Amino acid sequence: MKKAAVIGGGPAGLTAALYLARAGIEAFVFEGNFAGGKMNDTPEIENYPGFLSVSGFELSESISRQAQSAGAVLVSEAVTDIKKEGKGFILTSHSGENLFDAVVYAAGTEKRRLGIAGEEKFFGRGISYCALCDGGFYKGKTVFVIGGGNTAVSDAIYLSRLCKQVFLVHRRDEFRAEKHLTSLARKIENITLLLSAVPTEIKGDKRVSAIVIKDKNGEREYATDGVFTAIGADPVTALLKPFGVTDGSGYIIADREGVTSVEGLFAAGDAVAKKCRQIATAVGDGAAAATSATEYLERLEE
Repeated sequence: MKKAAVIGGGPAGLTAALYLARAGIEAFVFEGNFAGGKMNDTPEIENYPGFLSVSGFELSESISRQAQSAGAVLVSEAVTDIKKEGKGFILTSHSGENLFDAVVYAAGTEKRRLGIAGEEKFFGRGISYCALCDGGFYKGKTVFVIGGGNTAVSDAIYLSRLCKQVFLVHRRDEFRAEKHLTSLARKIENITLLLSAVPTEIKGDKRVSAIVIKDKNGEREYATDGVFTAIGADPVTALLKPFGVTDGSGYIIADREGVTSVEGLFAAGDAVAKKCRQIATAVGDGAAAATSATEYLERLEE
């Protein structure tokens, strides 16, 4: 029986493992943290098909159980090295080296943090890194969006349709976002721009209630119900650098079926160069990459 390693236990990785196992392939999921990835950090998910509302932990547990029931094996270890060995791959983890016939890489991304007081304390209790995921919880409320790129400005525009007031905070006096986005944001009445400004602290009791913003005039405290940060994310792809399959930003270059330029190496989820990064798209990526990997492994046996 052929063996496949899935690196990353988020929605993309778990789905890939489910499809591989159901195809009769030994599937091993390597996850150094908790199965489910960033889903575990989301208190409520309201945009995943089939659920009006589900906690990230509950959805993670459900997908994980399903993958394991199909025969996938969860390995609670992080992969520290990947080497090509003939047509296969040698993966190194805490327990040593293991040889696999194919690899599905689904390690995802890490959101950049603001690094200010209160950020860690109120994560999931008024601080979000995904407006599309959590915006619905702030209908009719006041929120702050931190950032100046396309994501931040798009988030502010999206939230303006839901929220009473949106403050968009950027550390420079001009946005890095595309002009058509910034022009639209400037025309929306309930979006207030705070330029040449940075957040210095997030305050609250059980939830976020205020944010401190510093500009050339000093610091000012604003009342707010939530803070959305959009200052970028970094793909977790250092292990793939020797393979030359990433772009200038570190994201994996793969086609719609998860196929990379390296034979036997497939990719899925947020670490792949693409536009939309959601649980639903990660699941689709995982299914596609696993299907491609299965076809590849079947060809090896011919």
